Amino acid sequence: MPLVRIDVPQGKSDEYRRAISDVVYDTTINILNVPKGNRFHVISEHLAEDMVIDPTYFGIHRSDDAIIIQITLNEGRATLELKKSYYKALADGLHERLGLRREDVFINLIEVKKENWSLGNGEAQYA
Repeated sequence: MPLVRIDVPQGKSDEYRRAISDVVYDTTINILNVPKGNRFHVISEHLAEDMVIDPTYFGIHRSDDAIIIQITLNEGRATLELKKSYYKALADGLHERLGLRREDVFINLIEVKKENWSLGNGEAQYA
């Protein structure tokens, strides 16, 4: 049950934002083995002054087109090696589909226990 938050600089087209969502969705299914139909994405646009992303942290040179993808998922879903494969596949997929520089793809995974989800009806479906 991933919940995905995607933050992009203001001015990107609907098609661009949708393409990012599509690549995240497809990569999550293919690499993390999440079931199809499990798509919960929130995409937010931000003014340049509201996206404070260090342009050179860790020796990676980011441009003004840098995006942030934050994914909350069940704890233990992915091993370290699977996470590394996921990061690479996601950055590669965005580069291939949109020409987005790999350096401009910031990804953060947040793992939570299964009982921390309610998918609706005020129930804890995974508990």
